[in-house]
Amino acid sequence: MKKHKSLIIALLLVVGLFIYNKSLGFNAIQSSTSQFVSMLKIVPPIFVLIGLMDVWIPRETMIKLMGEKSGLLGIAIAFFFGTFAAGPLIAAFPVAVIMIKKGARYSNVLLFLMTWASAKMPIIFFQITTLGLKFTLVMNITLLTIYVFGTILIEKLLSNTEKAEIVKTAKGMA
Repeated sequence: MKKHKSLIIALLLVVGLFIYNKSLGFNAIQSSTSQFVSMLKIVPPIFVLIGLMDVWIPRETMIKLMGEKSGLLGIAIAFFFGTFAAGPLIAAFPVAVIMIKKGARYSNVLLFLMTWASAKMPIIFFQITTLGLKFTLVMNITLLTIYVFGTILIEKLLSNTEKAEIVKTAKGMA
């Protein structure tokens, strides 16, 4: 029961909504069904990507490209991987878990997540067409600079124990 507490509460709320107003109850079920179908379109490709990443990219390669000593290469890979990603931000978290499990530097994983959230190629192209190239360049270079320094600062503020706990949690998720 504890494991499915949120689902049970949601179902009770929908039943209560039906009792209060049937049309609102039907709208809630229709909206929930629509969102569930949307997630079914997103989740399977993400799990395929995660599975392929887990199998095809050896831990040693991830450590070399994005690990503690990856330097600018790790930052560039995190940025480009996040920029060329597709899908909602929620799809990035399982990918980030695999990156952590494979030995990617924590700041690179954070940079990947931040880039995925705000600097995907379609968004950048939209910014160029609506806000202009100069504004887009200034804004995204500023964001990238803040992201890089911010993620490195966050990583420095974490103790080794906290970092180990993050890795342990990531390994426990798969």
